[in-house]
Amino acid sequence: MAYYSNTHISRSGFIARTQKIFAAVSDYMNRRRIYRTTLIELNSLSNRDLSDMGINRSMIKSLAMSAAGFA
Repeated sequence: MAYYSNTHISRSGFIARTQKIFAAVSDYMNRRRIYRTTLIELNSLSNRDLSDMGINRSMIKSLAMSAAGFA
């Protein structure tokens, strides 16, 4: 009697996981860029400019985190 065995190795799971990892890293890098840009721009403003916008210097870090979606 003859037996037929078909073994198929699916690589789609590995590819999908790899794509998810790269997407997550890319998303993190984009958020990090937004955070840094916001932080640099707000720190470059004078105290008077910040006061006109209702922002205190102690709020800058949390505002940058919020803008980037980390908080």
